[in-house]
Amino acid sequence: MIKVSVFYPSSDGARFDMEYYGDRHMPMVQAKLGAACKGIAVEHGVACATPGSRPQFMAMGRRYFDSLEEFQNELRPTREEFVADVPNYTNVQPVIQINEVVVALEPVAAREHA
Repeated sequence: MIKVSVFYPSSDGARFDMEYYGDRHMPMVQAKLGAACKGIAVEHGVACATPGSRPQFMAMGRRYFDSLEEFQNELRPTREEFVADVPNYTNVQPVIQINEVVVALEPVAAREHA
């Protein structure tokens, strides 16, 4: 499984509309990528290791796929539409990284309530 992470760096003057991103952009991405997209996550940066410091990233979006090839095949026809939507929720250039998921555990709270 791979995880596609899109990071939105914090900086002076940076803008990020978390409501738009979570309620409109990410559901649109998931719908366009179809069944190839195994899941999404939206994360809001709240802090860094130093108390009171600004988080390095305002937000992160995660998308999960079975393989890199599957992700690339599904992204090709929709990429421009995704890029065109970026100004609707942020004024920063996102940073994208693709990782192979080696170990994945459920959050403790999810296991306790199962």
